[in-house]
Amino acid sequence: MTIASMQGVVKRYGSHVALDYIDLDIQEGEIIGLLGPNGAGKTTLIQTITGMTSFERGKVELFGQSKTPFSNQNKEKIGLVTQEITVFEELTAKENLQFFAGVYGLKGEEKKKRVEEALEFVGLGDKGNKVPTKFSGGMKRRLNIACALTHRPKFLIMDEPTVGIDPQSRNYILEAVKKLRENGTTILYTTHYMEEVQAIASRVVIMDQGQIIKEGTVDELIQKVQHEEKVKIDVTDTDKVPVESLEKIAGVKNVSVSGSQITIISAVGSGNLDRIISLVKEHAGVLGIQADKPNLEDVFLTLTGKQLRDKGEE
Repeated sequence: MTIASMQGVVKRYGSHVALDYIDLDIQEGEIIGLLGPNGAGKTTLIQTITGMTSFERGKVELFGQSKTPFSNQNKEKIGLVTQEITVFEELTAKENLQFFAGVYGLKGEEKKKRVEEALEFVGLGDKGNKVPTKFSGGMKRRLNIACALTHRPKFLIMDEPTVGIDPQSRNYILEAVKKLRENGTTILYTTHYMEEVQAIASRVVIMDQGQIIKEGTVDELIQKVQHEEKVKIDVTDTDKVPVESLEKIAGVKNVSVSGSQITIISAVGSGNLDRIISLVKEHAGVLGIQADKPNLEDVFLTLTGKQLRDKGEE
């Protein structure tokens, strides 16, 4: 069953095209990892598919409905975990969930049951009477997720749900996402952490400049860049390395700098490694050389020419 579908969707903000003829089908039981650099259109896609913003052209379907996809009946089947933590600081964890459960029409014993269920699911069963001001960042994130789960949505959209939290909470959330899928929930998951997508996604969709530029399983996407080679060179001073000169070497597709390391992606069989190393040695001391097999980060860099996370971004 197709849970959500976008067909030729165009969304503009003035002269800026945020979504440029987007085609996307999300099937029941999938975890879609939605990747893209800042400004790629991911948030606009989410707002469009949930009916939070209008669009100029195309068609959106939810649960098989296209004439009235954003009916209350369909909205009740959707859960949204926002990047910003949207909980009430002055209410207890349980009171927060009671509020959101009430928004979805839950009442009485059923409401009480769903609240307790959601708290237990995110590992906050013993924190129901605590206010979020007493919570760590990771606990607030988990409460934020619980608020979107009280009505047992069939389609859950998670927009950067692990920003700024500790590794333990991140792992807890990723395991929770897997359990949700096992229980029949379809999930659209955006993140700036490539390792999260590799851990949970059944399919990856990569966006850039308002377009979907590639999609497939992690293995399928990696296969698409196996015609490339990646070499990492640790140097004494990256500032002295002539990046522009490296980019002009035959076969070189991309050069990036991170910390004390230069990463060069070249076409397979370029035979340019000696020339690359010689050029680097002319300007900086070489501390180590490592040739890596392609991974999802390489796919993203090759397709967009950008890192998923900006340098220094947590």
